[in-house]
Amino acid sequence: MTRPDLSALPDTGPIDWVLSTTRSVRKRLDFDRPVPKEVVLAALRLAVQAPTGSNAQGWQWIVVEDQAKKDALAELYRKSWSAYAGNVDPAQIPGQQGRVVGSAQYLAQNLQRAPLFVIPAIKADVPVRDLPDGSLAAFYGSIIPAAWSFSLALRSRGLGSVWTTLHLFHEAEARQILGIPENVVQVALLPVAYTLGTDFKPAERATPVEAITHWDSWGETLA
Repeated sequence: MTRPDLSALPDTGPIDWVLSTTRSVRKRLDFDRPVPKEVVLAALRLAVQAPTGSNAQGWQWIVVEDQAKKDALAELYRKSWSAYAGNVDPAQIPGQQGRVVGSAQYLAQNLQRAPLFVIPAIKADVPVRDLPDGSLAAFYGSIIPAAWSFSLALRSRGLGSVWTTLHLFHEAEARQILGIPENVVQVALLPVAYTLGTDFKPAERATPVEAITHWDSWGETLA
């Protein structure tokens, strides 16, 4: 096999920058700046370049701009947040985890202020609960890569988001609010907004990748 001429490949710098600085944005979502429809559509055009199982392309995207619908979905989100977190006080949680909880609490209180929600969804030929593990992995693997590509495309355009799933504990009510058919499965809710500043940076990870990479057999890490 002929080795490709790597000098002919594009500079990976901008790609690596997007991949390493696409953060979960909550407190730095700009709730006051409108998001043009064409910006969302441009990001979605990139999203649907992602692979899907059997090239089925069953993805669907629900973009929510109507304030009454955002309010209703945010209430469902807050119900789930309350059940999940209770009366947690982020100030009592030390370190990075306390900051994450405080950020999540802020989002729960302000979710409806995001200019847009984007809900990635995918058509299901049979009820998801009836799928064996392999088919279930393929099912979600046909929408989650596209949804993450959408998040990366937002980042490259100065927008941010955060992957949320709490509204799915009230999935049937969300389905009713948005008129989603029974054979379409929601997988997340992404609040979409421009970010307050763009100076995001790579996150510190507790464990080096060599310690969690198993080569050929479990336990044969590179650490």
